[in-house]
Amino acid sequence: MNKTPKISFAVALALASLAAQPALAAVSAEEAAKLKTTLTPLGAEKAGNADGSIPAWDGGYTKVAPGWKNGQPRPDPFAAEKPVASISAKNAAQYDARLSEGVKTLMKKYPDFRIDVYPTHRSAAAPAWVYENTFKNATSAKVADNGYGVVDAYGGIPFPIPKTGIEVMLNARLAWEGVAQKYQLNTWVVTGDGHRTLSSAGLMSWLWPYYYKDARDSYLAKPTHYKMGSFVKSDPSAVAGEVILLHETVNEEKVPRGVWQYLVGQRRVRKAPSIAYDTPDTVTSGTGLFDESFGTMGPIDRHEYKIVGKQEMYIPYNSNRTALAKVDELVTPKFLNPDHVRWELHRVWVVEATLLPGKRHVMTKRRYYIDEDGWKLVMADHWDAQGQLYHLQYTLPYLAPDIPAVVSTVQWGIINLLTGQYYYNCNFNDLPQHFPVPEVPKQLNEAMLSPEAIATGAR
Repeated sequence: MNKTPKISFAVALALASLAAQPALAAVSAEEAAKLKTTLTPLGAEKAGNADGSIPAWDGGYTKVAPGWKNGQPRPDPFAAEKPVASISAKNAAQYDARLSEGVKTLMKKYPDFRIDVYPTHRSAAAPAWVYENTFKNATSAKVADNGYGVVDAYGGIPFPIPKTGIEVMLNARLAWEGVAQKYQLNTWVVTGDGHRTLSSAGLMSWLWPYYYKDARDSYLAKPTHYKMGSFVKSDPSAVAGEVILLHETVNEEKVPRGVWQYLVGQRRVRKAPSIAYDTPDTVTSGTGLFDESFGTMGPIDRHEYKIVGKQEMYIPYNSNRTALAKVDELVTPKFLNPDHVRWELHRVWVVEATLLPGKRHVMTKRRYYIDEDGWKLVMADHWDAQGQLYHLQYTLPYLAPDIPAVVSTVQWGIINLLTGQYYYNCNFNDLPQHFPVPEVPKQLNEAMLSPEAIATGAR
């Protein structure tokens, strides 16, 4: 494979200048018209790359396997394919421009770590009404909340033709995942010496009011992006029954963020504002930070975000094969077994975050990689105050053609590049059900994800 040319100085300078400008209100109607011609309906480049290793987008993957029923494991539609390249420390220099700093550091730390690269499938898709809402958002959405929120957007990507780093980040936070999710999950933590522990097991429930169909007026009146409840059901027994409830917003000036926790020992629901920023994540036994969850979680206002550019990079993608693997075969010492992790070449937006003066955070610099097709935050590199590359964040995007979507709220984690510890969260390997999509409102409704209800749910 040929290396991707590095971004030219002139282009980098222009992007940096653009990112430093104040946020503008949407784009012109003429520019938005590209969403119906040269760009996909969500804003990606419709054409493939120069050498054909990234194909043109042709509508995504929406073919449900014959006989498949909701709750059954979704098959890997590309299971018969063979890798087109296998990259490790031995040949990483040949592919340097297409590897993140975190992946290259992991290869240096563990010479037996590798990534197997498969043919690229641009499988990201969404319903037609999401495409239409995205088209409307392009000329209406505006950055709010001192530059960290969004208004006048609903039911689609808010900034499909982004001009600033925060617009790209807001696209990732508001990416299409469906309207509701409810699934069993396990969280595995592997220590630096290779010991695997089930740190938590439970149930995750999601609702996305932002994506309620034909509900624009009610959403804009009370713009809560999503509601999520994390219920710990069993092991370890000390935290069984704990609940975290989030009401995440992208317009805190109108609707403040809501976060509550039910602690078994106290037998009461309490507000939990500390579930944010660089507070160690209790679900992962402190291996990660709360704001690293699901790509990003909670306020992101302690950093400044600038677009570095758009690059062709190797990222995990179409990761159904990972969900089908046995835990004993997948969650191995040092890293997930490369035999069960699929990588592909995709174009990604690269956004760099730097700590603002006067703000405190354990990570002083972050670099995010966001897939252009589905706006999923697939990887990130995090540096500490000493300038050391500290965490490699990863997501294994899961193809759910029945939604249709490429889902990033499952199969994700953090690798501590200093200690060797890592976790693999929100996975359903070896569980009887695989990511069933609930029918709304019969199986899941707003009342179930309220502070008043979570204590009952915990019991």
